Amino acid sequence: MDRNDVTEMIVAAKIKKGIKWADVAKKIGLSKEWVTAGCLGQMTFTEEQAKKIGKIFALPAEAVQLLQVVPYKGSLPTAVPTDPLIYRFYELVSVYGTTFKELIHEEFGDGIMSAIDFKMDMTREADPKGDRVKIVMSGKFLPYKTY
Repeated sequence: MDRNDVTEMIVAAKIKKGIKWADVAKKIGLSKEWVTAGCLGQMTFTEEQAKKIGKIFALPAEAVQLLQVVPYKGSLPTAVPTDPLIYRFYELVSVYGTTFKELIHEEFGDGIMSAIDFKMDMTREADPKGDRVKIVMSGKFLPYKTY
């Protein structure tokens, strides 16, 4: 068994049980965004969190242990995403990446936005012309250091 097997078991159990990621997150006590990323193999759970996930999805002990191992992050199957929804994020970075970079550097200086000290909130925004996806991302600014 490896971490990908655990992810597949979680997704299969989620479908079978008909539960939502937000419900899982509530039981863990963390955001739906972080818990979903963890369940999909991108974050490391503590022993306590992993045991809760194991109980929710009826996972074997080996799977609960694997939830506590630091994963290989960035698990897209291809360099350029082929899934239409994920591709739109790739397209967004391709089109607006230089704008993000320019505006962050102008406002903060030479550095990056952390993806480690990071939080995200995804909500549905009602709109008479068609509902919108609202994603708010907040990452700590990390300046490059001179030495």
